[in-house]
Amino acid sequence: MTEEEFRRIYRFLKARYGIDMSRKKEIMQGRLENYVRAGGYQSFSDYMNAVESDFTGKMERELVNILTTNHTFFMREFEHFDYLRSKVLPKLKRKEERKRDLCIWCGAASTGQEPYMLAMLLKDFFGLEHEKWDTKILATDVAVEALQYATAGIYDKEQIDPLPEPWKRRFLRPLAGGMQYEITREIKDEVLFRQFNLMDVFPFKRKMHIVFLRNVMIYFDKDTKRQLMQKVYDIMEPGGYLFIGRTETIDRSSTPFELIQPSIFRKQEGKK
Repeated sequence: MTEEEFRRIYRFLKARYGIDMSRKKEIMQGRLENYVRAGGYQSFSDYMNAVESDFTGKMERELVNILTTNHTFFMREFEHFDYLRSKVLPKLKRKEERKRDLCIWCGAASTGQEPYMLAMLLKDFFGLEHEKWDTKILATDVAVEALQYATAGIYDKEQIDPLPEPWKRRFLRPLAGGMQYEITREIKDEVLFRQFNLMDVFPFKRKMHIVFLRNVMIYFDKDTKRQLMQKVYDIMEPGGYLFIGRTETIDRSSTPFELIQPSIFRKQEGKK
């Protein structure tokens, strides 16, 4: 991969998706090299010519799938779910008792573990009252292949092992052989998966009470993160909660989120 080819690819990703790989040439080359060779392309430039002339967008989506890491797992950063159950949901339940409608968005759903865990937690928290509430979760990601995996909702036994035993018994069913498990229809119906680019205009008609946007900003530069956080702030309900990855930070001097604890933020009441 020449320096010119590298710049062409990372500028393409930055312009279309806000993904900053300007310092990750070795990673980019390592992930693309075999793919480009297997496709019969003579060079990375030859490959990018094909990507940019593919009006179906299929090759562009494949490029993003290859270069973004869709690595997640059940119970990841469980402290967030614990705080959600013990602090956030009781507060929102009292606040929204009349409407009984919570708007929840997972903005980096990857292969589905995070939104499915949220759905399980909500079922568990509300118990018999859950049927009286609308707590459906919007789960989006830019990577189409990851979303296809998530929609299927089938995971290896090792992947589901970290889940609490009551959840496994209630919300998953073993497939033939017992080495794979499928998310039950009860939980699948609570999650709506959609492909979405965080750099696009947010199309949401209702304000969000809870936003999970974890471990995605590692791909963005400071300015892109600032713009993204402002967009997120604008589509949140006053008093709504934002969860980001525990290794991530946001610039609170430019976005008026209230810090609750590291990686958990809140939009103050009375703010528009």
